[in-house]
This record gives sequence, structure tokens and C-alpha cells, in this order.
Amino acid sequence: MTIDLRDQLQRTLGTTYVLDRELGGGGMSRVFVAHETALGRRVVVKVLSPELAAGLNVERFRREIQLAAQLQHPHIVPVLAAGETEGLPYYIMPFVEGESLRARLAAQPLPIADVLSWLRDAARALAYAHARGVVHRDIKPDNVLLSGNSAVVTDFGVAKALSNARADTASGTLTSVGTSLGTPAYMAPEQVAADPDTNHRADLYSFGAMAYELLAGRSPFAGRTPQKMLAAQMTERPEAIEQLRPDTPPHLASVIMRCLEKDPGDRPQTADAVLRELDASVSSGGRQAGPAIVLASRRTLGRALAIYAAAFLVVAIVARAAIIALGLPDWVFSGRADRDGAGAAGHPLHRDGPAA
Repeated sequence: MTIDLRDQLQRTLGTTYVLDRELGGGGMSRVFVAHETALGRRVVVKVLSPELAAGLNVERFRREIQLAAQLQHPHIVPVLAAGETEGLPYYIMPFVEGESLRARLAAQPLPIADVLSWLRDAARALAYAHARGVVHRDIKPDNVLLSGNSAVVTDFGVAKALSNARADTASGTLTSVGTSLGTPAYMAPEQVAADPDTNHRADLYSFGAMAYELLAGRSPFAGRTPQKMLAAQMTERPEAIEQLRPDTPPHLASVIMRCLEKDPGDRPQTADAVLRELDASVSSGGRQAGPAIVLASRRTLGRALAIYAAAFLVVAIVARAAIIALGLPDWVFSGRADRDGAGAAGHPLHRDGPAA
């Protein structure tokens, strides 16, 4: 019949890359792990699905991918190369050791500190890319990978490249369910409406939906059909994240819910602004409480010791006055002081000697 895609891809790649195995992949592409012979490293080769490739201007797609390939940032998985095999575009990226946030979501609830760290990394990646005119358009847990203790964003600019490469065709941008450039659970309202003015603020909406899911364990409108989910993105306000995760810091809850505003003008306007809010969540979080508690404890202890010392001094003075006024023997004061634990031999009043 037809040549298997793997064999076809290997023929195109020649000896530069040797395919190893196929990963799970998704609706947009088939994903292969390969060995780059020249540098001896593992890479990932992603081949677009025939459904997405149909009617695509391959040359336009390649130009758009070249723009994404210019992104060089610690929290962005770079594009190494791109091409086509029998009309199917592909692109190559480094292989990232580690799991995606989608896999990590299996362990619930996720610690607030970990979520904050991952979100700050993703926000840094968005801020860098947006400043260079590159919009992701498909931010979701599947596209954020964990490399050591850091989060890195993959597939930057691919959805936008697909959209622009299809703009030359009669169908315009893809919006139908199943071939939409984006994922229903995370798509901004303007993406759902195929608004031609969709910009970087759509990424901030998707970022908010992803953050919501990391904390709540489910996306804002989970449990619905894709069609109903898209409708909800347009018209419904999600339940407040504090209701689902009460330990969410106020700053974090606020920025997540503002990212999920329907009107792009009501969201934070830049990823840098989101990052500042996330930083504020860290600085106002529980980690600041520890030193304050320790300091308060030391002050309390100091006050207690001062009060105790003052009280003992008053008792000692009264006792000494009683000895002098009533003619009591000196051992009365000495025995009293010993029982109070002050150490009679060390007290200055005792060193004065017996009353005259």
C-alpha cells in the first residue's frame, strides 16, 4: 500500500537523524525520538498530521517556524530544524528528560510552592517570546515540560505558524473542533471566535486556565463536550479558584482569575505583569512567616524574663525592708531567696551582710 510514515520520514532525514522510537504524540502531530549522529544527542521529530497539513502552504509554514527558531531562552525548548516529508511538514527540537505538567497532574493536590515555581518559569518564557512577536496559542499542561527543577515551554509558535500558513487558503484559520489551532479547555474567547486581532493576551488566558487546573486538579470547564467547552469559554465565568483550593495565596488567586477574563482588556496586559504578580505571591507567602514567628518568640521571651526579674527585685526589696523594720533574723530573707531559685550568694542585697 503506502510507505509507512516512519520509513518515509527516515528516508527524508537520511543519516543526519536516526529514528529510535515513536512517542505518544497528539492530534496535531506524530512524535518520534531520534539520534542526531553528528552531535550524539537525542532529539524529537514532530510530523504534522495529514489533516492539518491538507491545504497548508508548506513554504509559509517553514518561514513562520524560522521565526520561532530564533527564540533562545532557558525556559523555551528551541526549534533546531524544520522541513517536509512527502508534503507533511516536520520540525525538530531537543529531547527533554522529564515529564510534562500533564503527567504531574496525576499527583493531586500539587504543592502551592511547586505550582508557583512552574508558573513563574512559564511566564518568563511567555514574556521573552511576546517581546519578540511570537505568540504560542496553545499553552496547556501538555506543552510545559519539567527539566530538573525548571519548567520549559515547548512548541512555541507552531500553532501560529499553522494559522498563518493556512491564511493563504480559502478556509482561513482553523476553528472547527478537532482541527482548531488550540485546545478547547484552554482557548481564549477571541481564539474561539477566530478574531483576526487575537494577540499575546490569548496566551495569558490559556496560562490562567493551565494555572487553574494545576491548583484545582481540573480545567475551568471540565466535564463538557468540546463544543460546550468552547461555548463556556465565550460566556461563562469559572468558579473562583479559592473555592476549589482554599489554600491558594490571594495574589495567586487574583492573577489567575484576571487572566481568565473574557475581554482581553480586562486581563493583565503582559506576561511581565503576570510574572510580577506571581513574584508578589511568593514574597507574601508562608515562607515569610517563619522568621517573623522566630523574632516574635524571642521578643516575647525577652519581655517575660524582664518582667520576672523586676518582680523578683520587688519581692527582694520588700523582704529586706521587712527584716529591717520588724527585726526579723537575716536567715528569713536568705531562705526565701533560696526557695525562689535566685541563688542567695549571688544577690547584691544579700552581700550587704546582716542588718544592724
